[in-house]
Amino acid sequence: MLIYPAIDLRAGECVRLLHGRFDAVTRYDADPLARLAAFEAAGAEWVHIVDLDGAEAGEPRQHDLIARLAAAARVRIQTGGGVRRADDVARLLDAGAERVVVGSLAVRQPDTVIEWLDRFGAERLTLALDVRMMEGAPMVATDGWTKGSGLSLWQALHRLSAGRPKHVLVTEISRDGALEGPDLDLAAEIVRRAPDLAYQASGGVSSLADLAALKAVGATGAIVGRALYEGRFTLEEALLAG
Repeated sequence: MLIYPAIDLRAGECVRLLHGRFDAVTRYDADPLARLAAFEAAGAEWVHIVDLDGAEAGEPRQHDLIARLAAAARVRIQTGGGVRRADDVARLLDAGAERVVVGSLAVRQPDTVIEWLDRFGAERLTLALDVRMMEGAPMVATDGWTKGSGLSLWQALHRLSAGRPKHVLVTEISRDGALEGPDLDLAAEIVRRAPDLAYQASGGVSSLADLAALKAVGATGAIVGRALYEGRFTLEEALLAG
């Protein structure tokens, strides 16, 4: 299982949100380049970088900074936030990102994203579906987690299946940044229903045991953020657990 240490950017700084709330921000680093270099030095193969301002605004806000980070890194970068146009994807790929994360548009305009999968290749795009559990069903949220889509995770994946996506990142919003452990039932159900997808789990990782449990249910990747920033374990330990 791949470990993706996370850098969430807000106003040029590394932050973490609680439950996806933009009014519940913890600031960790003023220098994301230094954090990226630290992840690289610890042995990371990938780093997951998000433009939170772009996700909230619905348009790129920090892609210049992300481009500088991608250009400076020797690790592979997966990045997104506010990606709405093919030009946004192309610019990030041209800057050195290995994969671009497409979130809200994958829900609102699946036909457009299916075209992008064909144009850029399924290996170059990660489809991010952010969910809240409602009456036992994972319901997809959009626009920086501020709006409901009316679709379940399973409906959203079905609509995108014609594009034969490869990578999907599912965040359980109520657990994100809360250090309460991942939703293992949801993770196992995703693996069962979509065995051909490379599934990245996000939200709630608080311990090495959480990583071991995600690996055991079949997740191919895990996004790790606050637990690293607050010293619950080291990135070196996480990489070994993966």
